[in-house]
Formats: sequence, C-alpha cells, structure tokens
Amino acid sequence: MTVLEETTGEPTGEPTDARGRVAELHEIRAQAVAGPSEKATEAQHAKGKLTARERIELLLDPGSFQEVEQLRRHRASGFGLEAKKPYTDGVITGWGTVEGRTVFVYAHDFRIFGGALGEAHATKIHKIMDMAIAAGAPLVSLNDGAGARIQEGVSALAGYGGIFQRNTRASGVIPQISVMLGPCAGGAAYSPALTDFVFMVRDTSQMFITGPDVVKAVTGEEITQNGLGGADVHAETSGVCHFAYDDEETCIAEVRYLLSLLPQNNRENPPRAEASDPVERRSDVLLDLVPADGNRPYDMAKVIEEIVDDGEYLEVHERWARNIICALARLDGQVVGIIANQPQVLAGVLDIEASEKAARFVQMCDAFNIPIVTFLDVPGFLPGVDQEHGGIIRHGAKLLYAYCNATVPRISLILRKAYGGAYIVMDSQSIGADLTYAWPTNEIAVMGAEGAANVIFRRQIAGAEDPEAMRARMVKEYKSELMHPYYAAERGLVDDVIDPAETREVLVKSLAMLQSKHADLPSRKHGNPPQ
Repeated sequence: MTVLEETTGEPTGEPTDARGRVAELHEIRAQAVAGPSEKATEAQHAKGKLTARERIELLLDPGSFQEVEQLRRHRASGFGLEAKKPYTDGVITGWGTVEGRTVFVYAHDFRIFGGALGEAHATKIHKIMDMAIAAGAPLVSLNDGAGARIQEGVSALAGYGGIFQRNTRASGVIPQISVMLGPCAGGAAYSPALTDFVFMVRDTSQMFITGPDVVKAVTGEEITQNGLGGADVHAETSGVCHFAYDDEETCIAEVRYLLSLLPQNNRENPPRAEASDPVERRSDVLLDLVPADGNRPYDMAKVIEEIVDDGEYLEVHERWARNIICALARLDGQVVGIIANQPQVLAGVLDIEASEKAARFVQMCDAFNIPIVTFLDVPGFLPGVDQEHGGIIRHGAKLLYAYCNATVPRISLILRKAYGGAYIVMDSQSIGADLTYAWPTNEIAVMGAEGAANVIFRRQIAGAEDPEAMRARMVKEYKSELMHPYYAAERGLVDDVIDPAETREVLVKSLAMLQSKHADLPSRKHGNPPQ
C-alpha cells in the first residue's frame, strides 16, 4: 500500500499488489471528493454558498450521480501552476437522474482556482456537453467561476468558444439550464445567455460583461456588483434571468421542478402526470374574476390558476415584462405553455419587452413539443416615441414570426379585448392557430369603439349640434354593428363562443384531439427571423 503526499496528491511509493493499487485508488478518489482543504470549504460556506458537490447532491436523485474524469488534472506550467495540480481541475462533471430521468451536469468548484476555466477544465465541460447531446438528455450547469484562467492565456479563452459552439448545437435539441451560483463575468456570461433558462440566487450570483471597476474607469459611474449584474437586476430590468431566488436550496429545488415539465429532448413529449383535477370541473368563479367592462383591470394569473390542474403553474420571467405572462402548467396531466396578456400591468398591451419575452417562450415550447395556449385580452401595441424608435415593429415581428413558425398544437382564447395588429400577432386563427375560442365578453375589432367612431364619423360628430351626444350614439352604433360578441364567430374567425365556466373542459378536449397533430414546414436550411 502507498501513501499520498498532502501537497501534490502524488503517490510516495508504488503499491506492490492489486489490493494496494485499489487502496491507492480509494485514497486518490477521497482526496478528489474532499477538495483542496477544509479551510477552502469553510470559506465557501462563509459566503453563504454550497460546494459544487453539495449542489449536485441537491439537484440529482440520491446516489444517482456518476462522475466523469474525476482524476483529470491540468498540464499547464508557469506562474506556479506546475506545483498545483488538483484533481477535477475545478469542475465536476457527470450524470445522474432527476425523478428517475437522466440529466447531465457540470459544476464549477470555486475552491479550486476560483472555479476559473483552464484548458483541461474546458475539455471536461466539452465532453459532458457532447455526451448530453448524444444521449438526448437535459444539461444543467451549476456556475460559480471567475472566468478564464489567466495563467493559461489564450488556451483557456479558447475553451469558452468550444462551450458556446456546443450550446448552439444543443439549442432546441436538449433542454439547457444555467444556474448562476456565483460570479460570471466577461465572455463567460454568453454561455448562460445561449441556454434555455437562467436561474440566479440573490446576493451571491452576478453576471456582467464588464465589471464595476471597468464601468467606473470608462464612464465614471460607481456601482456595486449586485447593482450592476445581480439577480434582481437581471430578473426585473435586463430579462437575462428567468428565475431568481433567495437561497441555493430553493433555487435548485425549482430547477428540479422545471425539469419535471420538460421532455428529455426534441424527439420526445413532456412527461405526462396523473391528474386528480377533474376534466369537467366547472369554473363559475371566472364569471366574477373577469369584468365585462373592458376598461376594468383584473389579475390574469388568477384566471390561469382557475383553469390549470390544481392551480399550479411555473411562471417564466415573472418579474420582467409583466404585461405578459409566460408559464408552464398542466391540463389533465399534459404539459402546456401558456401565454397571456396581463391587464393589471399597462392594461396588457404588447410592447418591445413583452414581444421578446413571449417570442422566445413560444420558440422554446415549439422546440420541445409543448402545446401552446394563448389567453388574449390585448388593447394593442404600446404607443410612444420610445417604442417606435426602439424598434417595436422589429421586436413585435419576433412574436409574429415565432407563432407562425410553431408547429405544435396551438389554441387561442379571447377573454375580452382583441384589438388591431396585436390581436393578429397573439396567435389569431389567421396566422395558424388550430382552434380559436372566445368568451361572450369578447370584443374583436380593428380598434376600440371610441377611437373607431372618432375616425369613421368625425364629420357627423363635428357638424352635430351636440357633438358629445352624437359621439356616444355613433360609438353605440359601431359596437352593435361590428363589435358584438358573435361578429367574429359568424364569419368563421372564431371556432366557438364558450361559457367561461367550461373553459377547462373545452381546452382539455381540444388538446386531446390535437395530440397527434403533424405539420410540415417548407424545406429550408433555416429561417431568417427578425432581430
């Protein structure tokens, strides 16, 4: 039997038999699992952060983790690196299961080189990404690293290129989830940006291209790391982060929940669950939740809760572009993606950020075979110089393109207002919705009755003895002629006007019918979506 040197981990002597070699192997593995030192582990915990292995244990089913290249070490020299060659090289890679389904994972170990990426470190990540793509299983990255390993120069930097290339190749093929549990600066931030979902933890995780020191040097602005790229900033302002939580345990638990709603890859459907919520359950409360008066706000989230299984759903980008809701839920056990206008915020209008948020969600659902249900109550696009100069035409077209390109089952439901171009963009029948339903409170029109009357009857109103009385009369006439609840249904633009209380049953039965839907897109390398 042999003994390992404490500093280098190298054996002090050759074992003489098989038992000695096995004992040596166990010692080396124990050292790799333990990490650099107890002091380094304590320092990690003192920051309110878990170690990489503790995070993997929370993510995966107990005892399921199979590590890959645990004994990998760097081959770099110079700047003292040749004297410090820890096992794993600062990243733990492998696979395990979440609720019995295979998931690949890599986790930066901040205790080793600050989780910085070197050539060997990057090669390990490349390998596990290739394995995930080949196996057709989700990839979760637990990020806690200080960027490229400066001592290794451009060799380390090139490692990021390999990651980005694989992120792109895996896009729409397997679910990719980035969990930010520490710093992520510079080019390293682009890998999470290329993945499907980004999770962050408040106070301990930050993402930015240029840090506070560079910002101050260039612009003179002083700002903290959290103020520049913390979880709340990216969840509310930039939209980079989809989910933000107060602690790592809650964050990782929600990653597990999200994985339970996603398929393994683009060739499979999302996992179906046993549903205890009756299909035919009536929702009479909806008659009181949604006011018939189109000018009165209400909480669309409560409508969604009333319709989906057991009132449970996972909202994506909950705090960014809050005038639209994007959520994953189940209807009779089947996973669906829900896009809904939120009348409580900006009256539910579409603007630049809402269009971008919904467009990417539609693309994600379509990539992973998740049917899309759209709830409409939209008065139009947000007017304003900032919106026009910011490119609302270009950004709004992203949502239009995403819907038109989607081949999954698509059902739209018009609750109240559906005006102008926003009505068309929000998955109307004319752009390919498979089924379109409406409540008796629907108002489908080019614009609101008041605005329409002012345009159509402006001469009559201007020449009337009592312009206000004439305007009120014309508004009423326009509503009765072109905006009554059955106008669109009479012209085949709505498949049916339904009792709101029966919405759940109608949606479930419609999804069951569309389950075997097959749609072909034109032969092409790829489209050229608006940017």
